[in-house]
Amino acid sequence: MMGGSEDPNNKGDSPFESSASQPFLSKPSYPSSASSAVEEESESNQQYLHITYNSGPRSFKDLPFLILFLLFVISTFAFGIFAVFHRNTDYLSLSSFSYDATSSSCVLNPSSSSSSLSSWLSLDSSSHLVKGLIWTLVITFVLSIPLCWALLLLLKHYTKQIVYAAIPFFIAIPIFLNVYWFVACTLRSSCSTAFPLAYRVVVMVFVFLVIGAVVWILVVNWHRVELTISIIGVASHALSRNLNLFGVLPCLIVGLLAYYVPIVVFMVFSRFNGKIAVKNLTSGYACVWKEDSWVPAYFALAILTMLWSAAVTVEAQVYVISGTIANWYFSKDHETPKRSIRTSLRNAFGPSSGTICLSGLLIFVVRMVRSAVDSARQEDIPGIVNLVLRCCVNALLTAVDFLNKFTVNFAAITGEAYCSSARMTYELLRRNLLSAVFVETISSRILAGIVFVFSATYTIVACVILKAGTNLGTDSYFVAAMAWVLLIVVLGYLVHVLDNVIDTIYICYAIDRDRGEVCKQDVHEVYVHLPISRSLRQSVTPRTLGV
Repeated sequence: MMGGSEDPNNKGDSPFESSASQPFLSKPSYPSSASSAVEEESESNQQYLHITYNSGPRSFKDLPFLILFLLFVISTFAFGIFAVFHRNTDYLSLSSFSYDATSSSCVLNPSSSSSSLSSWLSLDSSSHLVKGLIWTLVITFVLSIPLCWALLLLLKHYTKQIVYAAIPFFIAIPIFLNVYWFVACTLRSSCSTAFPLAYRVVVMVFVFLVIGAVVWILVVNWHRVELTISIIGVASHALSRNLNLFGVLPCLIVGLLAYYVPIVVFMVFSRFNGKIAVKNLTSGYACVWKEDSWVPAYFALAILTMLWSAAVTVEAQVYVISGTIANWYFSKDHETPKRSIRTSLRNAFGPSSGTICLSGLLIFVVRMVRSAVDSARQEDIPGIVNLVLRCCVNALLTAVDFLNKFTVNFAAITGEAYCSSARMTYELLRRNLLSAVFVETISSRILAGIVFVFSATYTIVACVILKAGTNLGTDSYFVAAMAWVLLIVVLGYLVHVLDNVIDTIYICYAIDRDRGEVCKQDVHEVYVHLPISRSLRQSVTPRTLGV
């Protein structure tokens, strides 16, 4: 349900007025019990009226989680360095050892080859497939940068035209690929033999059912497309005013990869820690490698550290995006904030580093628990208790995901701790009857569809060029598919940034609405049409009115 007629500045008629003296509703003339309830509600909400972008010095928050994360990192590097210096060089020459019955031990056989390491590094550099794949991926990566720039400019200036032009391709491209695959496999004898007609028909029908579901989703949400177009346009404009983010955010990814390199090296050298031992097999005695008892534990520590670090990097990116966009939002209309990205980086890896570590830890734990639940579902364990337990766990994980969604955005804006940010964000949205469901579901899917259209069009063109200009033959489909994966990852990163920009602007708009201010008029003209959250209205209105 659209809220297009409401005016956030209308303090006389709107039931959602938000001012410094009356943050939510004007005080009604009810009995004393209802009046006292309203007074308590008003007093409890006064503490949130100071919410705005904190550009001043910030204090350190959630330090225990930062210390815990640093302990993981330091332990991983310390034991890794120990593994390097404590390695046993006999591991590389394991195949040269044989069992000596006289001494009942493994001895080195000098006649054997001392190492087969060179065979691991052999590569047929003359292969046409390898050359074609490398060149195609390099060209695709180079072209992806101007494609991202062009897509952002198109979304900024021609949002409506791009969305309406891309929507038909949401359906046309999957239908074309589905029919083309079916016909090509039918005409090729090797494919038709390996994949019988009945299986091909089942796959084709299944794909058409998925396409039908996409059509149904578009039809059901068609009345919301116009609002989504405006939201995407506002986010694209905000991102275009802070293009330096694209110079900083990839550096965080590169830094994460550089941080992974020594950990991977340590994990490789940790396998060298052990000794060659004799093992009694059914066919006789053999020489095998026996790792030290601490090596599996180190592998677990290193993997946990890498996964937590990846989650922290993702949350740090969200923090930097949110801080930069919020600084732009709360600045004057025609004023470009100075050093906003530098300030966001300093806050992310300084006062709010503990908050980011806690958020990353929660995301990491949620992903692990969800993977365990999915594995249990695949095993199809019977029992009503198991079913109820899975439902409860899924509900809890969904609640944590929703809670975490805007918490980092809010922490980047205000500098609050994680728990305070989660509570204040919930209260902020609840008081203003706002919900994130619409922004999250519609805009993200339309952006993903546009990226799919762009990448699929590029893949089709690349496949045609490879078929016509190279002698790859059927391998051209594989090379084109790899180019599609690379391009969709790069363009998907742009969508990820835009999604975070949309979420940040949403929280900034909620802060404006709560304070009764308008920092960006063009944003309010769009976000004022967001639908009111019915669940929040039902939970807030009766308690506030004392009914």
